[in-house]
Amino acid sequence: MGEVFAGRYELIDPIGRGGAGAVWRAWDHRRRRYVAAKVLLQSDAHTLLRFVREQALRIDHPHVLAPASWAADDDKVLFTMDLVGGGSLGHVIGDYGPLPPRFVCTLLDQLLSGLAAVHAEGVVHRDIKPANILLEATGSGRPHLRLSDFGISMRKGEPRLTETNYVVGTPGYFAPEQLMGAEPDFAADLFAVGLVALYLLQGSKPDSQALVDHFLAHGTPDAPQGVPGPLWDVVANLLQPDPQNRFRTATGARKALAGAVELLPPTAPDEDPVEVFDQLGPLPPGFGPDGPTGTTPSDPAAAPAVAPQPPTAGAPVPGGSAVTRAAEPARTDPRGASATAPPVPRQAAAAVHAPSYGPSYAPSYGPSQTGSFHLPPSAAAGTPGAPTAPVPAAPAAAPVGRRAGIAPPPPKAVASLLAAALLCFAVGVWALTQM
Repeated sequence: MGEVFAGRYELIDPIGRGGAGAVWRAWDHRRRRYVAAKVLLQSDAHTLLRFVREQALRIDHPHVLAPASWAADDDKVLFTMDLVGGGSLGHVIGDYGPLPPRFVCTLLDQLLSGLAAVHAEGVVHRDIKPANILLEATGSGRPHLRLSDFGISMRKGEPRLTETNYVVGTPGYFAPEQLMGAEPDFAADLFAVGLVALYLLQGSKPDSQALVDHFLAHGTPDAPQGVPGPLWDVVANLLQPDPQNRFRTATGARKALAGAVELLPPTAPDEDPVEVFDQLGPLPPGFGPDGPTGTTPSDPAAAPAVAPQPPTAGAPVPGGSAVTRAAEPARTDPRGASATAPPVPRQAAAAVHAPSYGPSYAPSYGPSQTGSFHLPPSAAAGTPGAPTAPVPAAPAAAPVGRRAGIAPPPPKAVASLLAAALLCFAVGVWALTQM
C-alpha cells in the first residue's frame, strides 16, 4: 500500500505537479473516499504563507474546486480537495480541437458562475487559464466545469507576497493592466476568461499582446471565422484593453452570454457530441473503487505507514525483522523537468480557418511556474508508484546512565517541531495581515 499521511490520507499515485509541490490521488480513511491531495514540497515561510492562504479558502459552489481539509506530518503539509477525473480544458482541446459554439457557451456560463462566487468572497483568482479549469468525466453528457488552483489568489486589499513591479500569473493570460503593475482586480480575471473563450473557439492559445495591439490600433475586430457574431460580441467585451470598457462583474458577463445563446443557430443534426473522457487512468494494484483491497486495518488511525516483512534469507537484520516503506514523492524542483507531451487526439478536429491576430501555440501540460497544478496526459496516468526499498528496523535505544544526562530527541521529532513552528509562524504573519 501507499504511504499513510498523518494517519488518514493514503497517497496512491501522482496525478499532477507544479512549482510548489505535487498532487496525488489519495484514499481518505476517515471519509472512505478518494480525494486529490496537494502536497507542499517546500517549507520556507513565504511558501507556507501562500499555503495558509490557499487552504483557508472555503467556497462551496458546484463550479469551484476549493480545498476541503489539510494536515501536517513531519516536514510536509498537504490539503485535499475533490478528485476531478476529466482532465483540464487542454485535454478536451487536445481531443477535439476547436469546440462547437454552444458547447463553449455552456463551459463559459459555468466558469462565470464559479468566478462570480469567488469574486463575491472578495477574492481575485489571478491565474485563470485552461490548465486550471478542470472537468468532471461526464462522457457525452452535459459537461461539468470546476475552477481550481487558488495558489496565487488574494483578497482585495491584502498585502502582496511579491516584490513591487513583479507580475504573478501565467504569461499569455495577463490583462494589460497587470503588466502595468496595477493592483489585482476582478476585471483582470474577466480578461483571462475572454482569452480562455477564444482558446476554446479556435483550438489554440491566442496571442494576447497581438490582440491588445489590434484593439488599440483598429478598435474591435470582426468576429473570427466560425465564431457567431452574438457570441463574439460577448468575448470581445471581455477582451477590451481598458478595464473600464469590460463587463463590470462576472454576473453581468453571464447575463450577456445568456442573451447571446438565444441568438445562436441550432445545433447541426450531424454534429458529433463532445465527450469528456476519464483522464486519471486505472487505479494501481491493491486499490479498487471502494478503497484498498488488501488487508487494511478497519481503524484508520491504526493503519501503519510501514508493514513488517520477513527478512531475506542469510541477511542479518537487527531485531530479527525488516520493514518496507512506500517511496515518498520525489522532492525535485519541477521547474527543471521537461514539459509533458500533449495527448494524442481521439478524434480528428475539423479545420477552422480563424484570423490569428498573431502566432498560435500548442497547449502545454507541463509544470507551471506559478505553482498551479493540473493533470498530465492520460498516457502517463495510472503509473504505479516507485518500488519499495527495505529499511532495517531501528535497534532499541541504549539506556541512559545516571551521569549521562538527558538523551537528545530523535531527528524525526525535531523535524516535526520545526515544521509545526514554521507553520505557526506563517499563520501568525497571515493573521497580522488581516488586522
